[in-house]
Amino acid sequence: MLLASVLWGTTGTAATFAPSVGPLAIGAVAMGLGGLLQALMAAVRIAREVSGLRAQRGVVLLGAMAVAIYPLAFYSSMHLAGVAAGTVVSIGSAPLASALIERVVDGRRLTRRWMLGAALGLSGTVLLCVAEATKAHATSGAGSVRMTVSGVGLGLVAGLTYALYSWAAHRLINRGVSSGAAMGSVFGLGGVLLLPVLLATGAPLVASWPNAAVGAYMALVPMFIGYVLFGWGLAHVPASTATTLSLLEPAVAAVLAVLVVGERLPLLGWGGITLVVGCLAVLTTPQRRAPRPQAVTPPLKTGSEGQGAFQPPGVAIGDSAPTALTEPEQVSAS
Repeated sequence: MLLASVLWGTTGTAATFAPSVGPLAIGAVAMGLGGLLQALMAAVRIAREVSGLRAQRGVVLLGAMAVAIYPLAFYSSMHLAGVAAGTVVSIGSAPLASALIERVVDGRRLTRRWMLGAALGLSGTVLLCVAEATKAHATSGAGSVRMTVSGVGLGLVAGLTYALYSWAAHRLINRGVSSGAAMGSVFGLGGVLLLPVLLATGAPLVASWPNAAVGAYMALVPMFIGYVLFGWGLAHVPASTATTLSLLEPAVAAVLAVLVVGERLPLLGWGGITLVVGCLAVLTTPQRRAPRPQAVTPPLKTGSEGQGAFQPPGVAIGDSAPTALTEPEQVSAS
């Protein structure tokens, strides 16, 4: 999950290397081709588990529609609000959406540990967002603030759709579909839905080699490899935990925006990144489990002359160290 989040955090910075390519084209090529590659890789599993997928076709279709909407809203959000703010809002709002979906649909109770981690992570994302809005107002005035607000709105749409397709994939896995077939079907169908958008907006992607390289990187690395890792993770953790762990993505995106793109991040924004790291520490630190109390077995009275010698069952009398006995020897000793 964390490695997938790191890969996703590079997408906003990568998109800046193709400035002539619009956000819709970037989103369509990244998620569209990446989803089709996932479906191709999982084709055998999908064919083998087609009956299970048909039984859950409503979940598959809901997840695919969310996959198709997510990148269009996500990259438009970054285009309007900036790489750091767009990523922060899109990914930062997903854990709450996931938790709400799981609570309403699945009746899942939220643990105190998750609530603490989510509170830290969401506080961090809010600080990052405030820092970006303040910077936009100081540099470009009210017009830039309106663009930032629009970007934030699209980021909330992206967060909701991210939570929806994460929940859909996890639900399929929980109902017996393998992670490969679940991710391949949901993302493959989502990729098909994105093809018309790619055909309508993707001409700049083939206008130059740098643009084509950006499109290829987005489809192969963060979307294809990243979501393969994400699918493996969903087989082991709930969608709410998965989306909370992906709060590492906006932190990575913000740092790359500063180091590579040249965006300035105010001190408030660095405080937000610190809170996000704290959220990840809370959620990923292994919990200490109290040792289970061992059942006490009454001692077995032994000794041929009835002198009251006591030895625990299964231990040879007279041994200086406990030695396990076979079943016939236990009977003989008794």
